[in-house]
Amino acid sequence: MSLYAAYAGNLDPRLMTRRAPHSPLRATGWLNDWRLTFGGEHMGWEGALATIVEAPRSQVFVALYDIAPMDEDSMDRWEGVGLDIYRRMRVRVHTLEGEEAAWVYVLNGYEGGLPSARYLGELADAAESAGAPHDYVMELRKRPC
Repeated sequence: MSLYAAYAGNLDPRLMTRRAPHSPLRATGWLNDWRLTFGGEHMGWEGALATIVEAPRSQVFVALYDIAPMDEDSMDRWEGVGLDIYRRMRVRVHTLEGEEAAWVYVLNGYEGGLPSARYLGELADAAESAGAPHDYVMELRKRPC
């Protein structure tokens, strides 16, 4: 198994159960010195897509999943790795138990653009259902769209 740090829409445990049914939630944590942003507006979806970028003194809430080998291909397909939409990247996640190495999906596109109101609402709902702190969820809900 490999460790995957879910952010944005993949924070929703119900969604992850469908995308990676053999991969249990292990913990939640933070990507320190990263921030949630949006890009890829030109890729044809309604609005920009969620991604993360390095940013000192910022944090992104994540859920850590033990991804079973049989679910890795499914996750890559869902995130458009074969279509060059997202790529995998290794990061350090901070949990209550300490630091963990994990992979995330990062957008292969320029930062910029606004997400749709529907998409932003889904991201905030997903963060809330994953147990993100209230202030983190409220910041998501207040973002421009």
